[in-house]
Amino acid sequence: MVYKTIDLCAGIGGIRKGFELTGSFKNVLSAEIDTAAAATYKHLFKEDPTNDLTSEEFKKKVVETEYDVLLAGFPCQPFSRIGEQLGFRDTTRGTIFFDIADIISRTNPRAVFLENVENLVSHDKGNTIKTIIKTLEDELEYRVIGVLVNENGEYEYSRSSLVRNTRYFGLPQNRPRAYIMAFSKKKYGKAIKLLNQQLPESSNEIIYRDINEILENNVDDKYYIAQGYLDTLKKHKIRNHKNGNGFGYCVVNMKGEEHPIANTILATGGSGKERNLIYQPKDGVAGKMLKGRKTVLNSEGIRTMTPTEWGRLQGFVGYAFIDEDGNDTFSFPEGTTDEQKYKQLGNSVSIPLIRTMAEFMLNCFNILEEQQDDVVRALANNNEFFTKRDVMDLLDIKSAQAGVLLKRLIDKGELIRVSRGKTTRYVKYREHLNLSPYSQKEKVLKLINDKKIITNKDVQTILEMTSGSTNVLLSCMVKEGEIKRVSRGKYTSKCVEKKNVCYKRTFNAREKEKD
Repeated sequence: MVYKTIDLCAGIGGIRKGFELTGSFKNVLSAEIDTAAAATYKHLFKEDPTNDLTSEEFKKKVVETEYDVLLAGFPCQPFSRIGEQLGFRDTTRGTIFFDIADIISRTNPRAVFLENVENLVSHDKGNTIKTIIKTLEDELEYRVIGVLVNENGEYEYSRSSLVRNTRYFGLPQNRPRAYIMAFSKKKYGKAIKLLNQQLPESSNEIIYRDINEILENNVDDKYYIAQGYLDTLKKHKIRNHKNGNGFGYCVVNMKGEEHPIANTILATGGSGKERNLIYQPKDGVAGKMLKGRKTVLNSEGIRTMTPTEWGRLQGFVGYAFIDEDGNDTFSFPEGTTDEQKYKQLGNSVSIPLIRTMAEFMLNCFNILEEQQDDVVRALANNNEFFTKRDVMDLLDIKSAQAGVLLKRLIDKGELIRVSRGKTTRYVKYREHLNLSPYSQKEKVLKLINDKKIITNKDVQTILEMTSGSTNVLLSCMVKEGEIKRVSRGKYTSKCVEKKNVCYKRTFNAREKEKD
């Protein structure tokens, strides 16, 4: 099965791409308001994601769209240590979570996958993540992976429940991020209790072992920093250390480590670049003056990473967009500035990690759906027949989801739907089917088949009905052409030409019908 996704706060499509790499997800709708990011998204996926998810117009579009999984890397700035950490008080970005929650409440997808900064877990003394989890669990009725309920009915979770680091998923970047995956209790009912796993903590896939494997050779001179700027960074780092802070510039491939890794690359660009400087001497660079620089280029061989190197650190370059012929097709639209490239990559996700999360979601779907299938199989094995209501009550799911589940087993050839309307029944598939009558009308038809002619009194006896109720039932069946009246109080069978239905067809041919 291929699950349909919608991609909200889409950026340049990192989350979408990670899910699509599994081969089991297909995106059907996207939303992104940043013009430059939307241009890159369109360039990569040939679809324009320009939509405002906070607008009623877009929300109505989502309601009209059939999909299974909601994806969203909702804005991290309100919760980031780099920003002002206003959280939900940020009226333009922090409240977007509640717009996402509104969309979830209107559409009830099978699952939800959200990504944000690590600080989301600790922001506002933990109240932010508490609000998000309570909204998902209580208001929207979703089971959040990694969140448990203690004996007092309180939700229990920790940083280790929700935060995962890119460095353990095949890329040399220290990038802890919060990931929230949740499954609909309305769709999966009691089977949801089987999901007691934690999010994956690592993968066996290795794309790049360390910084050295992602570096370009002979990069443009413009990536070497000016001597004056390097001196300023050194003074700033000394000042920070005196004040007890560990922040400052960092040359990541001079740490003396066998497999050095990068620090987190950031959407803000500046600090992300300063903490990921590279030592790579190049002839003719030292002392060179470039247009726009206030001082000459440094003599220590220190440069910033290139956008291509950032692309590798996120899995965009050299991984996610390699075609069937082995060609890397990732690129930015022509004319995209380096600053925009840094911003868009820093604001995106690590695609190999997302792919692992998507594979985990698929495994959860398999667990949930197989459990539901087994319950219905048990119903079929232990009962002559059963109804949709039996499935709804046993699994604690809604009518629509029960219908999807039953149709899935019918399509597999495991069940047969033997009647329709209010008397719909389901049975285990077998070649020779001979069911006892179920509805009042079926029992009347069975009685006529046995006795040829029946009376009002006969029907009262087998159905345990009053004379008045029996008259109403028999009159209705006469009007609908299912039986005919031969004299006052006496009835016999009658085939109806326009429907070509009689008792024999009801209990033989129609029993073998499938949806």
